[in-house]
Amino acid sequence: MARMVFCQKLKREAEGLDRPPFPNELGKRIYESISKEAWRQWIAYSTMLINEYRIDVSSKAGTEFLLKRAEEFFFGEGGAPPEGYVPPKGTEEGG
Repeated sequence: MARMVFCQKLKREAEGLDRPPFPNELGKRIYESISKEAWRQWIAYSTMLINEYRIDVSSKAGTEFLLKRAEEFFFGEGGAPPEGYVPPKGTEEGG
């Protein structure tokens, strides 16, 4: 049976993650209160951030940047695209 959580991002009950995504306190918070659906949204958003800001995810600074954005995305007001972001052709909503 799927583990259910009240997802803080989606504001509704949904299937929870199988394990904490990060080995820290933020990972524990995400595991306890973020759904798989919201996690998939984060993966898409973080990919855009990595590409737009050219983040080196193997660096300490890159990791810290993404962890801060993850906390904002799930538990704050985060989720807006970077200033000046233009979505790739064919990905606009509605068409």
